[in-house]
Amino acid sequence: MTRVWQWNRPVTVREVLEDLQAERTIAYTTVMTVMDNLHQKGWVRREQEGRAYRYAAVSTRAAYSAALMHEAWARSDNAAAALVDFFGMMSPEQTAALRDALRVVQPADVRTEPPER
Repeated sequence: MTRVWQWNRPVTVREVLEDLQAERTIAYTTVMTVMDNLHQKGWVRREQEGRAYRYAAVSTRAAYSAALMHEAWARSDNAAAALVDFFGMMSPEQTAALRDALRVVQPADVRTEPPER
């Protein structure tokens, strides 16, 4: 999926193969099988072009990552504890990104801390 996202356009098995072969030896049939598996799982769509297919990502990398995080959190038997552990693993840069994201999704008039008594 990383290669498909990097190209940011529909790609052929041959293009992905050539890209991967710059780093390691890999067989055409291996790439073809992986691309077909991604299609079967619904992660890429494909359109026939001549005798080959062009594959395109169904969602963005960000949306995919968000879905993975949501799925992992939903499977936790203690969502609050899972979040605390996850936040504890975050780097300062990730924590800043989280704060920025919360400002985007949270209206300015909603308080993030309980009112003082």
